[in-house]
Amino acid sequence: MTRSTGSAHPTNMQSAPKINDRSRPVPRVRAGGSLVAFTASAVVLLLLLIFILQNGQRTDVHFFGAQGQLPMGVALLLAAVFGVLLVTIQATMRRIIQLRPLTRRHRTAVYTTTITRPDPAGTDPGADVPEGRN
Repeated sequence: MTRSTGSAHPTNMQSAPKINDRSRPVPRVRAGGSLVAFTASAVVLLLLLIFILQNGQRTDVHFFGAQGQLPMGVALLLAAVFGVLLVTIQATMRRIIQLRPLTRRHRTAVYTTTITRPDPAGTDPGADVPEGRN
């Protein structure tokens, strides 16, 4: 049996077309960003789990008259979550207060514009049409 030396695909093919003698970059897709975000979230959750498990000693917690005992890791995690919620509420309220005058100005500008009629009352609607086109 003899083997042919040629192949069905030429060997000088390039993997990606070139633009200005440079290989074209691989396009970014949303799935790649989602995968990175998912991986980062999984790593953060794993670190939180390790933190909670390593700080398992019980501690007294007092909050607005309520008291109890929680593991130290859980108490610190709850404090962090409440801190994030407070910052989110503050930022949201700040943005609402910032946008309220803008929307009020926009709303008053829209409602104060007068609508002009193309033909004032009391004029004949066909008065501006040339005589030959009635």
